[in-house]
Amino acid sequence: MPLAKSGDIKDPSLAKEGLLRIEWAEREMPVLRLIREQLRREGILKGLRVSGCLHITSETASLAITLKEGGAQIVLCASNPLSTQDDVAAALVQAHQIPTFAIKGEDTDTYYRHIGAALEQRPQITLDDGADLVTTLHRDKQELLTEVIGGTEETTTGVVRLRAMAKGGHLRYPVIAVNEALTKHLFDNRYGTGQSTLDGITRATNILWAGKQVVVVGYGWCGRGVASRARGLGSQVIVTEVDPIKALEAVMDGFQVMPLLEAARIGDVFITITGGLHAIDRRHLEAMKDGALIANSGHFNVEINLDALTTLTVEKRTLRPFLDEHRLKDGRRLYLLAEGRLVNLAAAEGHPSAVMDMSFSNQALAVAYLARQGRQMAPDVYTVPRELDEEVGRLKLRAMGIAIDGLTAEQTRYQQSWQEGT
Repeated sequence: MPLAKSGDIKDPSLAKEGLLRIEWAEREMPVLRLIREQLRREGILKGLRVSGCLHITSETASLAITLKEGGAQIVLCASNPLSTQDDVAAALVQAHQIPTFAIKGEDTDTYYRHIGAALEQRPQITLDDGADLVTTLHRDKQELLTEVIGGTEETTTGVVRLRAMAKGGHLRYPVIAVNEALTKHLFDNRYGTGQSTLDGITRATNILWAGKQVVVVGYGWCGRGVASRARGLGSQVIVTEVDPIKALEAVMDGFQVMPLLEAARIGDVFITITGGLHAIDRRHLEAMKDGALIANSGHFNVEINLDALTTLTVEKRTLRPFLDEHRLKDGRRLYLLAEGRLVNLAAAEGHPSAVMDMSFSNQALAVAYLARQGRQMAPDVYTVPRELDEEVGRLKLRAMGIAIDGLTAEQTRYQQSWQEGT
Protein backbone atom coordinates (compact mmCIF):
# COMPACT_ATOMS: atom_id res chain seq x y z
CA MET A 1 0.00 0.00 0.00
CA PRO A 2 1.48 3.40 -0.96
CA LEU A 3 2.08 5.82 1.89
CA ALA A 4 0.34 9.19 2.08
CA LYS A 5 2.45 12.13 0.94
CA SER A 6 1.78 13.87 4.26
CA GLY A 7 3.44 11.10 6.26
CA ASP A 8 2.82 7.94 8.23
CA ILE A 9 2.38 8.43 11.97
CA LYS A 10 0.81 6.56 14.86
CA ASP A 11 -1.98 8.92 15.92
CA PRO A 12 -2.77 12.45 14.62
CA SER A 13 -4.63 13.25 17.84
CA LEU A 14 -1.31 13.34 19.72
CA ALA A 15 -0.36 16.60 17.96
CA LYS A 16 -1.34 18.91 20.83
CA GLU A 17 0.84 17.00 23.26
CA GLY A 18 3.68 17.04 20.74
CA LEU A 19 3.46 20.80 20.29
CA LEU A 20 3.86 21.31 24.03
CA ARG A 21 6.89 19.02 24.03
CA ILE A 22 8.46 20.97 21.14
CA GLU A 23 7.74 24.27 22.89
CA TRP A 24 9.45 23.05 26.05
CA ALA A 25 12.52 21.85 24.13
CA GLU A 26 12.89 25.16 22.30
CA ARG A 27 13.28 27.02 25.60
CA GLU A 28 16.71 25.39 25.81
CA MET A 29 17.65 25.88 22.15
CA PRO A 30 18.47 29.60 21.77
CA VAL A 31 21.24 29.14 19.19
CA LEU A 32 18.96 27.30 16.79
CA ARG A 33 16.36 30.05 17.20
CA LEU A 34 18.97 32.67 16.25
CA ILE A 35 20.01 30.64 13.20
CA ARG A 36 16.35 30.27 12.23
CA GLU A 37 16.04 34.05 12.06
CA GLN A 38 19.26 34.27 10.03
CA LEU A 39 18.12 31.65 7.49
CA ARG A 40 14.74 33.31 7.18
CA ARG A 41 16.41 36.64 6.36
CA GLU A 42 18.93 35.20 3.90
CA GLY A 43 16.54 32.92 1.97
CA ILE A 44 19.46 30.67 0.95
CA LEU A 45 17.32 27.53 1.46
CA LYS A 46 14.31 28.72 -0.53
CA GLY A 47 12.85 25.79 -2.49
CA LEU A 48 15.65 23.41 -1.48
CA ARG A 49 14.44 19.81 -1.15
CA VAL A 50 15.76 18.27 2.09
CA SER A 51 15.18 14.68 3.25
CA GLY A 52 16.17 13.77 6.81
CA CYS A 53 16.56 10.35 8.40
CA LEU A 54 16.86 11.38 12.05
CA HIS A 55 15.57 10.47 15.49
CA ILE A 56 12.10 12.01 15.55
CA THR A 57 12.27 13.90 18.84
CA SER A 58 11.27 17.36 20.01
CA GLU A 59 14.80 18.61 19.32
CA THR A 60 14.75 17.23 15.78
CA ALA A 61 11.42 18.95 15.30
CA SER A 62 13.08 22.28 16.11
CA LEU A 63 15.70 21.62 13.44
CA ALA A 64 13.04 20.69 10.87
CA ILE A 65 10.99 23.79 11.68
CA THR A 66 14.14 25.92 11.37
CA LEU A 67 14.90 24.55 7.90
CA LYS A 68 11.30 24.92 6.77
CA GLU A 69 11.08 28.51 7.97
CA GLY A 70 14.35 29.11 6.13
CA GLY A 71 12.56 28.12 2.92
CA ALA A 72 13.41 24.41 2.58
CA GLN A 73 10.94 21.69 1.60
CA ILE A 74 11.67 19.06 4.25
CA VAL A 75 10.53 15.46 4.66
CA LEU A 76 11.50 13.34 7.67
CA CYS A 77 11.73 9.66 8.53
CA ALA A 78 13.02 7.86 11.63
CA SER A 79 16.63 6.73 11.92
CA ASN A 80 15.81 4.07 14.54
CA PRO A 81 12.65 1.97 15.01
CA LEU A 82 12.40 2.74 18.73
CA SER A 83 13.50 6.38 18.96
CA THR A 84 10.38 8.13 17.61
CA GLN A 85 8.29 10.32 19.91
CA ASP A 86 4.86 9.70 18.39
CA ASP A 87 3.37 12.94 19.69
CA VAL A 88 6.18 14.95 18.08
CA ALA A 89 5.67 13.14 14.77
CA ALA A 90 1.96 14.01 14.96
CA ALA A 91 2.72 17.68 15.67
CA LEU A 92 5.11 17.90 12.72
CA VAL A 93 2.47 16.57 10.34
CA GLN A 94 -0.64 18.19 11.77
CA ALA A 95 0.62 21.59 12.91
CA HIS A 96 3.72 22.24 10.80
CA GLN A 97 2.81 20.40 7.59
CA ILE A 98 6.18 18.64 7.56
CA PRO A 99 5.70 15.16 6.04
CA THR A 100 6.98 12.70 8.64
CA PHE A 101 7.24 8.93 8.29
CA ALA A 102 7.91 7.52 11.75
CA ILE A 103 6.12 5.27 14.24
CA LYS A 104 7.72 4.13 17.50
CA GLY A 105 8.19 0.36 17.36
CA GLU A 106 7.93 0.06 13.57
CA ASP A 107 9.27 -3.16 12.09
CA THR A 108 12.22 -3.36 9.71
CA ASP A 109 10.08 -3.43 6.55
CA THR A 110 8.18 -0.33 7.65
CA TYR A 111 11.42 1.38 8.61
CA TYR A 112 12.80 1.03 5.08
CA ARG A 113 9.46 1.86 3.47
CA HIS A 114 9.61 5.11 5.44
CA ILE A 115 13.13 5.80 4.18
CA GLY A 116 11.88 5.19 0.66
CA ALA A 117 9.02 7.64 1.24
CA ALA A 118 11.45 10.32 2.42
CA LEU A 119 13.43 9.86 -0.79
CA GLU A 120 10.39 10.24 -3.04
CA GLN A 121 10.75 14.02 -3.09
CA ARG A 122 14.09 13.60 -4.91
CA PRO A 123 16.21 15.35 -2.26
CA GLN A 124 18.92 17.87 -2.99
CA ILE A 125 20.24 17.67 0.58
CA THR A 126 20.22 14.62 2.86
CA LEU A 127 20.37 14.67 6.65
CA ASP A 128 21.37 11.35 8.17
CA ASP A 129 21.84 9.76 11.57
CA GLY A 130 23.58 6.45 10.97
CA ALA A 131 23.84 6.64 7.15
CA ASP A 132 20.84 4.41 6.37
CA LEU A 133 19.35 7.10 4.12
CA VAL A 134 22.59 7.60 2.21
CA THR A 135 23.25 3.88 1.78
CA THR A 136 19.67 3.24 0.64
CA LEU A 137 19.98 6.08 -1.85
CA HIS A 138 23.25 4.68 -3.25
CA ARG A 139 22.06 1.08 -3.28
CA ASP A 140 18.42 1.27 -4.33
CA LYS A 141 17.74 4.77 -5.71
CA GLN A 142 20.80 5.57 -7.79
CA GLU A 143 18.72 7.43 -10.36
CA LEU A 144 18.20 10.18 -7.76
CA LEU A 145 21.89 10.77 -7.08
CA THR A 146 22.38 13.28 -9.89
CA GLU A 147 20.08 15.74 -8.09
CA VAL A 148 21.82 15.57 -4.72
CA ILE A 149 24.02 18.55 -3.84
CA GLY A 150 25.32 17.20 -0.54
CA GLY A 151 24.45 15.81 2.87
CA THR A 152 25.20 15.84 6.58
CA GLU A 153 25.83 12.99 9.03
CA GLU A 154 25.17 13.23 12.76
CA THR A 155 26.75 10.11 14.29
CA THR A 156 30.09 8.38 14.72
CA THR A 157 28.60 5.17 13.30
CA GLY A 158 27.37 6.97 10.19
CA VAL A 159 30.68 8.75 9.63
CA VAL A 160 32.51 5.41 9.78
CA ARG A 161 30.17 3.97 7.14
CA LEU A 162 30.49 7.04 4.90
CA ARG A 163 34.28 7.05 5.10
CA ALA A 164 34.25 3.39 4.07
CA MET A 165 32.07 4.35 1.09
CA ALA A 166 34.39 7.22 0.17
CA LYS A 167 37.50 5.05 0.50
CA GLY A 168 35.98 2.45 -1.80
CA GLY A 169 34.98 5.07 -4.37
CA HIS A 170 31.25 4.53 -3.78
CA LEU A 171 30.22 7.88 -2.26
CA ARG A 172 28.68 10.01 -5.01
CA TYR A 173 28.24 13.38 -3.28
CA PRO A 174 29.89 15.45 -0.52
CA VAL A 175 28.81 14.82 3.08
CA ILE A 176 29.69 17.05 6.03
CA ALA A 177 30.44 15.02 9.17
CA VAL A 178 28.57 17.12 11.73
CA ASN A 179 29.58 14.51 14.30
CA GLU A 180 33.19 15.71 13.98
CA ALA A 181 32.42 19.32 14.94
CA LEU A 182 34.01 20.23 18.27
CA THR A 183 30.72 21.75 19.42
CA LYS A 184 29.11 18.39 18.66
CA HIS A 185 31.31 15.61 19.97
CA LEU A 186 32.81 17.52 22.90
CA PHE A 187 29.33 18.27 24.21
CA ASP A 188 26.59 16.16 22.59
CA ASN A 189 28.57 12.91 22.67
CA ARG A 190 30.10 13.44 26.09
CA TYR A 191 27.50 15.31 28.13
CA GLY A 192 24.39 14.40 26.16
CA THR A 193 25.05 10.68 25.78
CA GLY A 194 26.45 10.44 29.29
CA GLN A 195 23.33 11.83 30.90
CA SER A 196 20.70 10.35 28.59
CA THR A 197 22.13 6.82 28.67
CA LEU A 198 21.93 6.64 32.43
CA ASP A 199 18.50 8.26 32.26
CA GLY A 200 17.25 5.55 29.90
CA ILE A 201 18.60 2.72 32.06
CA THR A 202 17.18 4.30 35.21
CA ARG A 203 13.71 4.70 33.68
CA ALA A 204 13.71 1.10 32.43
CA THR A 205 14.96 -0.45 35.68
CA ASN A 206 14.81 2.06 38.58
CA ILE A 207 18.16 0.73 39.80
CA LEU A 208 20.33 2.43 42.39
CA TRP A 209 23.61 3.36 40.69
CA ALA A 210 25.59 3.85 43.87
CA GLY A 211 27.78 0.84 44.57
CA LYS A 212 27.10 -0.89 41.24
CA GLN A 213 29.93 -2.32 39.15
CA VAL A 214 29.30 -0.58 35.83
CA VAL A 215 31.20 -1.80 32.78
CA VAL A 216 31.50 0.77 29.99
CA VAL A 217 32.45 -0.96 26.75
CA GLY A 218 34.25 1.65 24.65
CA TYR A 219 35.92 4.90 25.72
CA GLY A 220 35.30 7.28 22.85
CA TRP A 221 33.64 10.60 23.52
CA CYS A 222 30.33 8.89 24.33
CA GLY A 223 32.00 6.32 26.56
CA ARG A 224 33.84 9.06 28.42
CA GLY A 225 30.53 10.72 29.18
CA VAL A 226 28.83 7.52 30.34
CA ALA A 227 31.77 6.57 32.57
CA SER A 228 31.94 10.03 34.10
CA ARG A 229 28.22 10.19 34.87
CA ALA A 230 28.15 6.67 36.32
CA ARG A 231 31.04 7.53 38.63
CA GLY A 232 29.26 10.73 39.62
CA LEU A 233 26.30 8.65 40.81
CA GLY A 234 28.54 6.49 42.98
CA SER A 235 29.18 3.53 40.69
CA GLN A 236 32.47 1.65 40.53
CA VAL A 237 33.30 2.00 36.85
CA ILE A 238 35.29 -0.43 34.72
CA VAL A 239 36.27 0.51 31.17
CA THR A 240 37.06 -1.98 28.41
CA GLU A 241 38.76 -0.94 25.17
CA VAL A 242 40.57 -2.25 22.09
CA ASP A 243 42.40 1.03 21.44
CA PRO A 244 45.56 1.28 23.61
CA ILE A 245 45.55 5.09 23.66
CA LYS A 246 41.91 5.32 24.75
CA ALA A 247 42.53 2.60 27.33
CA LEU A 248 45.51 4.56 28.67
CA GLU A 249 43.37 7.69 28.86
CA ALA A 250 40.74 5.80 30.87
CA VAL A 251 43.44 4.68 33.30
CA MET A 252 44.70 8.26 33.64
CA ASP A 253 41.11 9.40 34.21
CA GLY A 254 40.98 7.08 37.22
CA PHE A 255 38.96 4.15 35.90
CA GLN A 256 39.75 0.45 36.14
CA VAL A 257 40.67 -0.99 32.75
CA MET A 258 40.62 -4.70 31.97
CA PRO A 259 39.59 -7.16 29.24
CA LEU A 260 35.82 -7.50 28.85
CA LEU A 261 35.90 -11.23 29.56
CA GLU A 262 37.39 -10.46 32.97
CA ALA A 263 34.92 -7.62 33.58
CA ALA A 264 32.02 -9.87 32.54
CA ARG A 265 32.45 -11.97 35.67
CA ILE A 266 32.05 -9.05 38.09
CA GLY A 267 29.91 -6.44 36.34
CA ASP A 268 26.38 -5.53 37.41
CA VAL A 269 25.55 -3.22 34.48
CA PHE A 270 27.08 -3.41 31.00
CA ILE A 271 26.81 -0.51 28.54
CA THR A 272 28.12 -0.90 25.00
CA ILE A 273 29.06 2.26 23.16
CA THR A 274 31.64 1.27 20.57
CA GLY A 275 29.94 1.63 17.18
CA GLY A 276 31.24 -1.87 16.40
CA LEU A 277 29.94 -5.41 15.96
CA HIS A 278 29.38 -7.85 18.86
CA ALA A 279 31.32 -5.89 21.47
CA ILE A 280 29.50 -8.18 23.91
CA ASP A 281 29.76 -11.65 22.38
CA ARG A 282 28.69 -15.14 23.38
CA ARG A 283 31.73 -15.78 25.57
CA HIS A 284 30.98 -12.64 27.58
CA LEU A 285 27.32 -13.59 28.02
CA GLU A 286 28.36 -17.03 29.23
CA ALA A 287 30.62 -15.45 31.88
CA MET A 288 28.17 -12.87 33.28
CA LYS A 289 26.74 -13.36 36.72
CA ASP A 290 23.07 -13.87 37.53
CA GLY A 291 21.14 -10.60 37.33
CA ALA A 292 23.45 -8.65 35.03
CA LEU A 293 21.86 -5.77 33.12
CA ILE A 294 22.90 -5.26 29.48
CA ALA A 295 22.27 -2.05 27.57
CA ASN A 296 23.48 -0.49 24.34
CA SER A 297 23.92 3.21 23.59
CA GLY A 298 25.61 2.79 20.20
CA HIS A 299 23.58 3.62 17.11
CA PHE A 300 22.78 0.12 15.82
CA ASN A 301 21.59 -2.96 17.72
CA VAL A 302 24.63 -5.01 16.67
CA GLU A 303 26.92 -4.26 19.59
CA ILE A 304 25.38 -7.06 21.67
CA ASN A 305 25.31 -10.47 20.00
CA LEU A 306 21.54 -10.90 20.19
CA ASP A 307 21.55 -14.17 18.24
CA ALA A 308 23.92 -15.67 20.80
CA LEU A 309 21.72 -14.43 23.63
CA THR A 310 18.67 -15.99 21.98
CA THR A 311 20.52 -19.29 21.58
CA LEU A 312 21.47 -19.31 25.27
CA THR A 313 17.93 -18.40 26.41
CA VAL A 314 15.39 -21.03 27.50
CA GLU A 315 12.73 -18.58 28.70
CA LYS A 316 12.13 -14.90 27.99
CA ARG A 317 9.83 -12.53 29.86
CA THR A 318 9.14 -8.80 29.60
CA LEU A 319 9.14 -7.50 33.17
CA ARG A 320 8.82 -3.78 32.47
CA PRO A 321 8.69 -1.66 29.31
CA PHE A 322 12.05 -2.05 27.56
CA LEU A 323 13.29 -4.66 30.07
CA ASP A 324 13.42 -8.32 29.00
CA GLU A 325 14.54 -11.13 31.27
CA HIS A 326 16.47 -13.95 29.57
CA ARG A 327 16.70 -17.11 31.69
CA LEU A 328 19.59 -19.27 30.55
CA LYS A 329 19.95 -23.05 30.63
CA ASP A 330 22.00 -22.94 33.83
CA GLY A 331 19.38 -20.82 35.62
CA ARG A 332 21.18 -17.47 35.37
CA ARG A 333 19.08 -14.47 34.40
CA LEU A 334 20.38 -11.73 32.14
CA TYR A 335 18.37 -8.58 31.56
CA LEU A 336 18.41 -6.91 28.13
CA LEU A 337 17.26 -3.33 27.83
CA ALA A 338 15.41 -1.82 24.83
CA GLU A 339 15.96 -4.90 22.64
CA GLY A 340 19.62 -3.93 22.40
CA ARG A 341 18.77 -0.66 20.64
CA LEU A 342 19.70 2.86 21.70
CA VAL A 343 18.64 2.80 25.34
CA ASN A 344 18.75 6.57 25.76
CA LEU A 345 16.21 7.12 22.99
CA ALA A 346 14.16 3.94 23.30
CA ALA A 347 13.63 4.03 27.07
CA ALA A 348 14.05 7.77 27.63
CA GLU A 349 13.95 10.99 25.60
CA GLY A 350 17.46 11.20 24.21
CA HIS A 351 19.84 14.07 24.83
CA PRO A 352 18.80 17.18 26.74
CA SER A 353 17.65 20.02 24.49
CA ALA A 354 20.45 22.35 25.63
CA VAL A 355 23.14 20.11 24.16
CA MET A 356 21.19 19.27 21.00
CA ASP A 357 20.96 23.01 20.43
CA MET A 358 24.61 22.95 19.40
CA SER A 359 24.43 19.75 17.35
CA PHE A 360 21.41 20.86 15.35
CA SER A 361 22.77 24.37 14.93
CA ASN A 362 25.73 22.72 13.24
CA GLN A 363 23.29 20.78 11.07
CA ALA A 364 21.41 23.92 10.04
CA LEU A 365 24.58 25.88 9.25
CA ALA A 366 26.00 22.90 7.34
CA VAL A 367 22.85 22.73 5.18
CA ALA A 368 23.21 26.43 4.37
CA TYR A 369 26.92 25.92 3.60
CA LEU A 370 26.07 23.08 1.20
CA ALA A 371 23.41 25.22 -0.46
CA ARG A 372 26.14 27.77 -1.22
CA GLN A 373 29.19 25.57 -1.81
CA GLY A 374 28.01 21.99 -2.33
CA ARG A 375 28.03 22.04 -6.12
CA GLN A 376 31.75 22.92 -6.09
CA MET A 377 32.68 20.14 -3.62
CA ALA A 378 33.93 16.72 -4.74
CA PRO A 379 32.30 13.56 -3.34
CA ASP A 380 33.96 12.93 0.04
CA VAL A 381 33.43 13.19 3.79
CA TYR A 382 34.23 16.68 5.08
CA THR A 383 34.69 18.09 8.56
CA VAL A 384 32.54 21.03 9.60
CA PRO A 385 34.28 24.25 8.52
CA ARG A 386 35.99 25.75 11.55
CA GLU A 387 34.21 29.08 11.13
CA LEU A 388 30.81 27.38 11.45
CA ASP A 389 31.95 25.44 14.53
CA GLU A 390 33.23 28.60 16.20
CA GLU A 391 30.06 30.50 15.30
CA VAL A 392 27.98 27.91 17.15
CA GLY A 393 30.28 28.26 20.17
CA ARG A 394 30.04 32.05 20.11
CA LEU A 395 26.26 32.02 19.83
CA LYS A 396 25.92 29.48 22.65
CA LEU A 397 28.09 31.58 24.96
CA ARG A 398 26.10 34.69 24.04
CA ALA A 399 22.83 32.94 24.80
CA MET A 400 24.26 31.89 28.19
CA GLY A 401 25.25 35.49 28.96
CA ILE A 402 28.97 34.66 28.96
CA ALA A 403 31.59 36.93 27.40
CA ILE A 404 35.16 35.92 26.52
CA ASP A 405 38.31 37.70 25.46
CA GLY A 406 39.61 38.12 21.92
CA LEU A 407 43.15 38.43 20.60
CA THR A 408 44.59 41.91 20.19
CA ALA A 409 46.10 42.90 16.85
CA GLU A 410 49.54 42.49 18.41
CA GLN A 411 48.73 38.98 19.65
CA THR A 412 47.35 38.00 16.25
CA ARG A 413 50.52 39.21 14.49
CA TYR A 414 52.63 37.23 16.98
CA GLN A 415 50.74 34.00 16.33
CA GLN A 416 51.12 34.46 12.58
CA SER A 417 54.85 35.16 12.65
CA TRP A 418 57.91 32.99 13.13
CA GLN A 419 60.69 35.53 13.69
CA GLU A 420 60.23 36.21 17.40
CA GLY A 421 61.71 33.78 19.92
CA THR A 422 63.69 33.79 23.17
